[in-house]
Amino acid sequence: MSQERPPLPEPLTVEVADSHCHLDLAPGEDGDGALSVERALELAASVGVPRIVQIGCDLAGARWAVATAHEHPSIVAGVSLHPNEAPRLAANGPTALDEALAEIDRLAATERVRAVGETGLDYYRTGDDGRAVQHASFRAHIEMAKRHAKALVIHDRDAHEDVLAVLADAGPPDRVVFHCFSGDVEMARECVKAGYWLSFAGTVTFKNAAGLRNALAVAPLDRLLVETDAPFLTPMPYRGRPNASYLVPHTLRAMAEVKQVPVEELAAAVAANTTAAFDPW
Repeated sequence: MSQERPPLPEPLTVEVADSHCHLDLAPGEDGDGALSVERALELAASVGVPRIVQIGCDLAGARWAVATAHEHPSIVAGVSLHPNEAPRLAANGPTALDEALAEIDRLAATERVRAVGETGLDYYRTGDDGRAVQHASFRAHIEMAKRHAKALVIHDRDAHEDVLAVLADAGPPDRVVFHCFSGDVEMARECVKAGYWLSFAGTVTFKNAAGLRNALAVAPLDRLLVETDAPFLTPMPYRGRPNASYLVPHTLRAMAEVKQVPVEELAAAVAANTTAAFDPW
């Protein structure tokens, strides 16, 4: 990956939030293309992206997300054990996963935490032997989200049917966000019918993502969010370079083209949806 950071896009005229970001994965101004939190916020705000949902995917990341949200009013946190983290913890002994989940539960109770997640299922990196642990962890996160009345942020990779089945069986919380939505038209319709939000990342701009754009096309405006998943999934035309929240306008403009609506109309809908999903901040 080239470390040269993409230039600033044309600012949005209607502000939106980056609904899923990992600022902790690129801390510090160390000359390799990384951004400090302060600089990341400054650049994002300058193009109409003044708010960020920072997601912690393990205990260290969850603690960092909460601390950073307390330091910066423009950031709120999501806390979780990533689906791939659950089998790793379970391998450390019979109580390791339970103890980690208990700490995530304590963190989820704090006001600056607005989401439990990203949680869900990942069959791409975890094989059959780790799936039972992933399912158990997913169900524990669902219960946390319901108990604390927080949004549930879903990670779903190569596991569409099982993710939907677990949600239906466990009973979803009132607010569910499919982070970096990767399903097809049929799945998009199922999620919309269930009242879930679909959050689209830079992948929707990729040349080989026609199926994803078709899914976006059938989703109504009131079910859409936008995200970066930074530092990953940089949108076109900068795929392969470091991602950051200030690149949200590229993804939003691509989404508006698919939806055949003005960018300002989509941005207003996304802004309202983000507030509905994560509460105002």
